[in-house]
Amino acid sequence: MAYTDDAVKAKLSSLNETQESIVSVSQWIMFHRRHADRTCAIWLERMRETTVNKRLTLIYLANEVVQQSKARRKDDFLVAFSPVIAEATAAAYKGSTNDIQEKIRRTVEVWSQRRIFDKPIQEAVEARIQELDKSRSGKKSGLLGGSLFSGGSTSSAPSELQPLIPLQQAVSKANATSNPARSTANAEYEKLADAAKSTPTPPVHAARLSALLKSLSSAESAVAESIKTRQDLVNGLESLLATNRTALENDQAQLDTIRERHKTTEKRKREVEAAIMRGASASAESASPATEGESQAQHVNGRAATSSVEPERPKVEELTPPPTEFFTPTNSPKFEGRELPTNAANHHIESGVNDQALHHNSTTEPPQTIGPFSSTKSGISPYPRSSDPRISAPLGGGPSAKKRKLDAEFEGFGAGEDAMAGLDEDVAELLRAESGGAV
Repeated sequence: MAYTDDAVKAKLSSLNETQESIVSVSQWIMFHRRHADRTCAIWLERMRETTVNKRLTLIYLANEVVQQSKARRKDDFLVAFSPVIAEATAAAYKGSTNDIQEKIRRTVEVWSQRRIFDKPIQEAVEARIQELDKSRSGKKSGLLGGSLFSGGSTSSAPSELQPLIPLQQAVSKANATSNPARSTANAEYEKLADAAKSTPTPPVHAARLSALLKSLSSAESAVAESIKTRQDLVNGLESLLATNRTALENDQAQLDTIRERHKTTEKRKREVEAAIMRGASASAESASPATEGESQAQHVNGRAATSSVEPERPKVEELTPPPTEFFTPTNSPKFEGRELPTNAANHHIESGVNDQALHHNSTTEPPQTIGPFSSTKSGISPYPRSSDPRISAPLGGGPSAKKRKLDAEFEGFGAGEDAMAGLDEDVAELLRAESGGAV
């Protein structure tokens, strides 16, 4: 079927609420998408003239067309429906039952969720429905709990933008009215001015011209209203822009002032810190004279640092040798410090050599001594030297050592006399025999 106004009207008249009918008509309309503007204009006229129950079906038809266009990325009908969808939705919503209104709100909510239309168009549709809900006595807007039209609520916008919201809504409403009127007037004018078509009879031609004048007048009024509302919006935007420009200049001046004050304060802070450092240095110098070993003020990396004098070293007592008793064997006899005779010293050295020879073959070597005790391997006596002849000889030196000790201690005792004088001859002989004839 060729595309004509009558064909479009016939398709819309045969439309019903079944899914097959809505899909069939929508496919035919989308096939002729180059006539999208004219189709939308006829659809809006049919929306105004039809009954209340038929309007919901037309809303479903528009929903099918725009969603299919969005899915196929064909914007012809999205652009064509955008100017008229707010007015058409309000016409279908007004005077309908609660059941139909609920279905229309559900459809508008789907458009919002899937972002079928641009945000201003969506907000215009929701605003028109809210106005109708407010105008109904005893009912409030937001019957869906505010989930549907919360995005278009004016309470969420900043206070500076509140005056612009009604202006934008008025522009959307004016566009919804002016665009179909302009499209209809242009289509009728092109149709009537087509030279290829035959000229009708004068009465028919005059009637068509009258209808064209009426369409042109309606389009002119609608476009003039759209211009007026848009001019008001531009004035509001310019006023907001001028306010923000003035605020911007004030903010810039405040920023310059704050930066200058910041620099001045920072400079003053450095001066105060330098004065504090100089005062601290002067007080340190005046408190203690500059003598050797006293604190001196130093400046390290711009900061004053004080170095204190090292304290005097403590006096340490010199190391003293241990007492002589430390080297004296336990239970040794005390002596009075008499000088050792020369012959006794010689006997002491010889005795040490003899003792070394006697003990050389022993399995266990005598321990080495420390300090005044000499090593037995050197051939020197392991006993400390002393001037006392009683301890000059080594202990356990044999009969000869005992004899030398007796001679040293009792030197001059009974000199030139017989030691056995006065004894019994038998006893004296026995003693001489035991002593080997030494007595």
